[in-house]
Amino acid sequence: MNRKRILIVEDDIDIVELLTYNLEKEGYVLGSASNGVLGYQKMISFRPDLILLDIMMPEMDGIELCNKIRSQKEFDEILIAFLTARGESFTQVTALDAGGDDFIAKPIKPSVLKSRIKALLRRSKRHNEEVENAMAFGDLEIDSDSFTVTVGSTKLDLTKKEFELLRLLTSRPGKVFKREAILSKVWGNEVVVGDRTIDVHVRKLREKIGSHYIKTLKGVGYKFVF
Repeated sequence: MNRKRILIVEDDIDIVELLTYNLEKEGYVLGSASNGVLGYQKMISFRPDLILLDIMMPEMDGIELCNKIRSQKEFDEILIAFLTARGESFTQVTALDAGGDDFIAKPIKPSVLKSRIKALLRRSKRHNEEVENAMAFGDLEIDSDSFTVTVGSTKLDLTKKEFELLRLLTSRPGKVFKREAILSKVWGNEVVVGDRTIDVHVRKLREKIGSHYIKTLKGVGYKFVF
């Protein structure tokens, strides 16, 4: 059995012990480090599937460590969930903008922690497996072979870019795609476009598939929810 590996980078020993106790009971393999510098070193040897990363730490804080990890292609598949104080919306946006996949609010509730981690790891598994040609989210169906999207029995008329944008967002439900990533993956180097182009395409998609599927994280980007 391939047990998932989780690295905790946190300088509060009580939180480390709490997380370790609860996650070891779930069958995960745990490692820990008390700051960003040690966390980076530990990550290289430990090779975690997921990093639980505090923001405020000595030596190197969580944002710095996340930026360092995300700047290196070989670590792309490592998930990063930030541990943030409840209600710190600015900090949460900054954390996601740095390349985090999610954030978990303190004080940490073990039941919420476990469910969020399971959801993150499931998301990663879907992304790493071969992408299916046909996907369904309730009555929304996407067929990449025929470039068609249907809602119920209604076939939608999507432009090529609208389809590519929808396909990107649905490739990892729940993940926030930053604007820079959307521009790179959907438009590439074809033309010089700006944020307004993304906004217009998202608005048109919402009009066609329903407004509840695509959520905006102000100042960061968009995510598909189901």
